[in-house]
Amino acid sequence: MPNDQLQTLRTKNPEEGYKLAVKLAQKGILLTQPSEEIRKMLRPVYSTNADSLIATSHVIAIHFQTVAFANNYWNQ
Repeated sequence: MPNDQLQTLRTKNPEEGYKLAVKLAQKGILLTQPSEEIRKMLRPVYSTNADSLIATSHVIAIHFQTVAFANNYWNQ
């Protein structure tokens, strides 16, 4: 992606779609908490909390569902 900006939800295959879903989740965090210092401070807390990790997986799954829909579930 040029300039690290989202250009499209279209991907060649599900693997690329999943990577895009992860990127969308990461971008959401960067926009929600722009301070790198605060994110680094919080990481030890959420990275060892099962509920936080499950919530992260859920967010990625929702993004992947959106990407898959945008790609007609790769049925071409």
